[in-house]
Amino acid sequence: MRSHWGVENSLHWVLDVIFREDDSRIRMGYGAESFNVIRQISLNLLKKEVSKLSIKRKRFMAGLDDLFREKVLFSL
Repeated sequence: MRSHWGVENSLHWVLDVIFREDDSRIRMGYGAESFNVIRQISLNLLKKEVSKLSIKRKRFMAGLDDLFREKVLFSL
């Protein structure tokens, strides 16, 4: 039981710290759910990328560098 909550808490910590999910002002309609799905997909893509950069750094680099973003999106 404790291991389940450890995984659950670490996921929410990453979403809050890296993606600042708690600071999001999206509240109406399905916007919050949609953005949550987008954040989780992008987190999984960033984790799958093989470089030794942190998740925060990978997200920053993907925002700046088209080649790195392509590598993150299309890596198999």
